[in-house]
Amino acid sequence: MKRVPRPSAAALLLALALAFAPAAPAAAQRIGSEGLAGLGAQIVVLGEVHDNAEHHANQALAVALLRPAALVFEMLSPERAAAATPANRESAAQLGAALQWEASGWPDFAMYFPIFAAAPEATVRGAAVPRASLLHAIAEGAEAAFGLEAARFGLAEPLAPEVQRLREAEQMAAHCNALPPERMAGMVAVQRLRDAALAQAALAALELTGGPVAVITGSGHARSDYGVPALLRRAAPGVSVLALGQIEAPAEEVQPYDRWIVTDPAPRGDPCLAFR
Repeated sequence: MKRVPRPSAAALLLALALAFAPAAPAAAQRIGSEGLAGLGAQIVVLGEVHDNAEHHANQALAVALLRPAALVFEMLSPERAAAATPANRESAAQLGAALQWEASGWPDFAMYFPIFAAAPEATVRGAAVPRASLLHAIAEGAEAAFGLEAARFGLAEPLAPEVQRLREAEQMAAHCNALPPERMAGMVAVQRLRDAALAQAALAALELTGGPVAVITGSGHARSDYGVPALLRRAAPGVSVLALGQIEAPAEEVQPYDRWIVTDPAPRGDPCLAFR
């Protein structure tokens, strides 16, 4: 008898999450860079693999086409984002210094600067979660760490047991299977907290500017099944949202985004070496 392969943990997670996710725009599809002209919505979440220069080039093109009134960055705290004034955006060196980017631990600012340059008049907001809040989420859960509006963004509800298990497995794989299993619940709480912080910042930017708003974040946060787009649709169902994921080949045929782009992997060493 022919053996039927079991679905991967990632595939099971996607199926479960989609079953409980708010409705997404119709005709979810893989696109190329030419499809970036069709990303119209009040909030557009632009995912990336952080060290992939092609992903940042696509984000800059999408921003230039969208002409957002506000940019929300996962990489910036609200305090550092305030330094992205028009006067500081004249060069990558000037803006990078103002944002203290080199000390942030994020990849080379030369990859991110074109995103700022593509919307020189846009308001810039940061959604990075302070370390103290991350530790609070690990110890007490995302709801306790988020505080006010936790229920609005779904943090007051525990995940279904099967979804919790699969998301913990996903976190374990993302950390090269190198961390103790008992730490994974805290990592899931941190991910949920960051998703909610990004969604809250995007809605605040929309209210402030009238939109559109572009959110610059990792593709894990850009997932339309349980990431930032899902929380936006839950918290503000009248707001139009579109999620673009950017992933590296090889990739599954079906992806948890409204639109997605598949690129070659960026040249890099073994990311698991740090855990060894």
